[in-house]
Amino acid sequence: MKALIKVMIIEDDPMVAVLNRQYVERVEGFTVIGHAADTAEAHALLAKEEVDLLLLDIHMPGMNGLDFLRQLREEKKDLDVILITAASKISQIQQALRLGAVDYLIKPFEFSRFQEALLQYQNHYYGIGDRNKVDQQELDRMFRKKRETVQETSSFGTVPKGLTKTTLKKIIEVIMQIKADSFSTEDIAEISRISRVSVRKYLKFLTEIGYLEENLVYGIGRPIYRYLIKNSNQHLIKPYV
Repeated sequence: MKALIKVMIIEDDPMVAVLNRQYVERVEGFTVIGHAADTAEAHALLAKEEVDLLLLDIHMPGMNGLDFLRQLREEKKDLDVILITAASKISQIQQALRLGAVDYLIKPFEFSRFQEALLQYQNHYYGIGDRNKVDQQELDRMFRKKRETVQETSSFGTVPKGLTKTTLKKIIEVIMQIKADSFSTEDIAEISRISRVSVRKYLKFLTEIGYLEENLVYGIGRPIYRYLIKNSNQHLIKPYV
């Protein structure tokens, strides 16, 4: 029987931490050994617990996640890291990859993407855990996912596959028409007469490039994502339209 992969969650939002724990527990072969709300707490847990994989946020009180990851590398901690964060700047993603992150998930994400990250890691973990050597073909399989991630983050100015510049322009025009401080997917869909599923994809893209800020609002019923324009980042949309 294979040993369980031990996971620590480092996330300051307790509701998000609970959701991440539930996601981990849905994937066979993993177990959550602890949750830290900041990097100081994470350091204390790491001193007591054996950990294979960190699920690490970037924006936290005190030391941010990237600085914490850099510190772990300087301390030569023998563990892997998946970033799970709303931080979507190209520079942050590149830093994470250079510091050895095995994957990078931008909030919000579907469970299927989370599961893909864990299963990919699991294949890598068990694929080399008990070996002294691997051949080039095996290495290519292991690193394919990272190469794809690097390619995705380097496509500056290119609209992602499945999106069009025409629709992107239309959605931006609608966003500029809205007078409220923030808006939802439903607000844009109603005005633009574009399906909510499609609008959601474009808003996710605009969040990833830093043009929009996304916040999960908890109220009665299911949480709702609301968006607002980052005024200082309006220039970021120009290469795409």
